[in-house]
Amino acid sequence: MKTLDILEETYTALSANKVRSGLTVLGIVIGISSVIIMVSIGQGAQNSIQSSIQSIGSNLIMIMPGAQKGPGFQVSSGRGSARTLTQADADAISSSATFAKAIAPEISGRYQITSKGKNTNTSVLGVTSEYLSVKNIEVNSGSFITDQNLRSLSKVAVLGPTARDDLFEEGVDAVGQTIRIKNIEFKIIGITNKKGGTGFSNQDDMIFIPLTSAQKFLAGDAYLTTINAQAKDEKSMTSLQQEITELLLERHHISDPQLADFSVLNQEDIVAAASSVTSTFTMLLAAVAGISLVVGGIGIMNMMLTTVTERTREIGLRKAIGAKRRDINIQFLTEAVALTFIGGVIGVILGWLVSFLVTYFGVIQAQVSLYSVIIAFSVSTIIGVIFGYYPARRAARLNPIEALRYE
Repeated sequence: MKTLDILEETYTALSANKVRSGLTVLGIVIGISSVIIMVSIGQGAQNSIQSSIQSIGSNLIMIMPGAQKGPGFQVSSGRGSARTLTQADADAISSSATFAKAIAPEISGRYQITSKGKNTNTSVLGVTSEYLSVKNIEVNSGSFITDQNLRSLSKVAVLGPTARDDLFEEGVDAVGQTIRIKNIEFKIIGITNKKGGTGFSNQDDMIFIPLTSAQKFLAGDAYLTTINAQAKDEKSMTSLQQEITELLLERHHISDPQLADFSVLNQEDIVAAASSVTSTFTMLLAAVAGISLVVGGIGIMNMMLTTVTERTREIGLRKAIGAKRRDINIQFLTEAVALTFIGGVIGVILGWLVSFLVTYFGVIQAQVSLYSVIIAFSVSTIIGVIFGYYPARRAARLNPIEALRYE
């Protein structure tokens, strides 16, 4: 049986009942498009999280305080809020860590900020001049915190673009204006460039003031909430992490690393952990969406079984004039695969279109990858073969005499 003849008969058979064929194809379309949409959303979320983490700085090591644990110790504070890191620790790391390019200690807290007629609740960070380069921050207008501001305990502030919009009317030049933090007046000396982010990690919704001023006027102590260390290059990150860990263990007189009262977080480890979580999330979404593909496959089997019953006399006649089991088998398998192929093409287009629209309108970030299209298309074809095999085999095994007698 020639390939052209098979394709021609497949077209005739499927177009004989267009509504039934269309509804069967619809199940595959929904399954394919769902898989592509779910995977694209998961992939987009993964890329977004990775970009957010990497945007906070390059080759970054973050040291955060934590209450010491073990025999004789009780957990009194969560990570990042305990008082175990000081400026002396940051100075020691700066002078002793051979793989460090720059050190930027910080102290952070959330405060109610007021300006003329407006107010907001946002993060206030006490930082040093090195914070600008370590965290890849760019100043849009004005200037950033300087060493002179630190030495003189200057009451100056640099605003992120979101914080500026929350505190001042559109079009107002905020540089030179004043804001109040805990009823203490600070003069705005600069506005940073937009970096993006959401929620508590939104780097645009922050206010930067000199570290010494934050310790004296806001926190009331000399402890730090984070020490940011920038490695000389990507290859040096693990070595720097080890250096810092050993140095702080020695300074804090802790012999067992398991009892450390601080945490040293590697930016690469954070990215890897986030990628692992989002990959699992993406697989879960794809698996849930894949159920609809199985349902679509069952629909194909149901249609093909119905078709075999309706075409019993045709099958008997073809076998009576010399058609072999293999020919009948191929014919019905081709029809099943054709249904999934058509549904796959439409599903891919629909999935890509929906992913594009949700990204375009800012509903959620989605990114269609080639592998998701290939996987969805391959699975649909396999489903066509699997669920089309039994009806095709049943048709091929019909007794021609019994088939011709069928009414």
